[in-house]
Amino acid sequence: MVAITPVSEETRIPDVRRIGMADLRWALAEGWHDFREKRGDILLVGFIYPLVGFIAAWFALNGELIPLLFPLVAGLSLLGPTVASGFYELARRREQGLESGWTHFFDPWSGPRGRELLLATLTLALLFVAWVGTAWRLYQGAFGLSQGLTISAFLEQLFTTNEGWRLIIFGNLVGLGFAVIALASSVVTFPMLVDRPVHVGTAIATSFKAATQNPVAIGTWGLIVAALLVIGCIPLFVGLAVVLPVLGYATWHLYTRLVER
Repeated sequence: MVAITPVSEETRIPDVRRIGMADLRWALAEGWHDFREKRGDILLVGFIYPLVGFIAAWFALNGELIPLLFPLVAGLSLLGPTVASGFYELARRREQGLESGWTHFFDPWSGPRGRELLLATLTLALLFVAWVGTAWRLYQGAFGLSQGLTISAFLEQLFTTNEGWRLIIFGNLVGLGFAVIALASSVVTFPMLVDRPVHVGTAIATSFKAATQNPVAIGTWGLIVAALLVIGCIPLFVGLAVVLPVLGYATWHLYTRLVER
């Protein structure tokens, strides 16, 4: 007789629902509603991401890494779910009728949830490093080393040479591949880790399951996120102070539609 060991809640992959465009619109509307309700508490927190963007831009423009300006800024979106974890917590607390002031923003990082969130963050960080390294290798393959390169010289070689246009096309295709992996592995992972006591591997597996069962909806969501992040970067990343909280709250609501709880 073979004993059957029950699957623990920490390792069981939950059922995933199929969603459509109406669910995406609903999630965005709820995210905007949450932002309007709590904007006084989270605007300051929302400026963390623009500050990181400024630092990345300054780092690239004041050294030998001008060719990495776009990859660095674009790659920051890979780490967005980590920053948004606090917004998931605030949305979760509001959903349960609990007090949800800005002091609870960092609650997910304490206790067992914090350990799993850290592991998930390290996964995204490795993906970010791989993307930046790949972008650097692509540039070097096209133009060699960039000693003494200025921003004007970089733009000239990028847009006025065949090598530059090949780099733009191939680089964006490679970047799209990284973005798809990041989206599929994180769209559910971080909200799920905030919501329930599960292992990071379980959360990532659930995220991939949600993405593969809803490829059109999740792909559209990725395009919406990318478009809003680009808009938020104008001017000077300041718009991200609004865009990031709205997307954070909206992603939480999308998670509640995707995953059986």
